[in-house]
Amino acid sequence: MPVTPEPPRDCPLCPRLVEYRRENQRQNPDWWNGPAPSFGDPDARLLVAGLAPGRTGANRTGRPFTGDGAGVILYETLLKTGFATGTYDARPDDGLTLVDCMITNAVRCAPPLNKPLPVEEATCRPFLKARLQALPRLKVIITLGDVSRRSVLKTLGLPGTAIPAGHGVEGQAGGYHLINSYHCSRLNTNTGRLTPAMFEAIFLRARALIELGPDEGSYIRG
Repeated sequence: MPVTPEPPRDCPLCPRLVEYRRENQRQNPDWWNGPAPSFGDPDARLLVAGLAPGRTGANRTGRPFTGDGAGVILYETLLKTGFATGTYDARPDDGLTLVDCMITNAVRCAPPLNKPLPVEEATCRPFLKARLQALPRLKVIITLGDVSRRSVLKTLGLPGTAIPAGHGVEGQAGGYHLINSYHCSRLNTNTGRLTPAMFEAIFLRARALIELGPDEGSYIRG
C-alpha cells in the first residue's frame, strides 16, 4: 500500500513514541498529541525540514514549530524573507500563511527529551519520502540541524555524509539543492551559536536559488 505524505493521527509504528504520546494525552488531553502534519504551500519550491515536534510546541498545537521558542525565529525569518504572510502568534489559528514554502519534520511524533532514536528516524522516513514526492515544484530543502540533514539525505537514497555538517554547507542531492543550517532551538539562539542574521542568510540564499534557478551541478559549498 502506498505511503501517504502524512502519517495517521494514531500512527502505531514507533512503540516508544506511541507510549510517550499516550503519556502526554493522559496528562494533557486537550493537546494535539499526535504526528504533527506538514504545514505550508502544496506548490512550494522550498521545504524546511526540522528534527521532530517539541513536546510543548507542535505536539501541543498540531502545527510545526508553533508554540515553542524555535518557532519564533523561524516564522519571523520566513516573514522577513517573503516566505510567509500574516502574523505569527504561536497558535495554529493565527492566520499565518506560508508562501512557496512548506515545513515538515524528519520524525513526526514528539520524542522524549527531543531525541528520536535512529530506528524511529528510519521508520518515519517513508513519510518524508512521500512528502518530497508530493511537492512537484520543490527545488530547495533547508535542513535544520544534523539529524534532519542526515535524514533527508538518506531519504534521497544517499549516505548521511553525502553533504557534510555545518551551518551554510550546501550541495546537490536527489535533484534538489540542500542547505544546512544550525537548528533554530533556544539553546542555539540563546548562546549565539545561531544569530538572526545567520539564519536569515540561509533563507536569502534559498530565495536566490529558487528565483535564479542556477544549475550548479553536484558541488558542495561550505
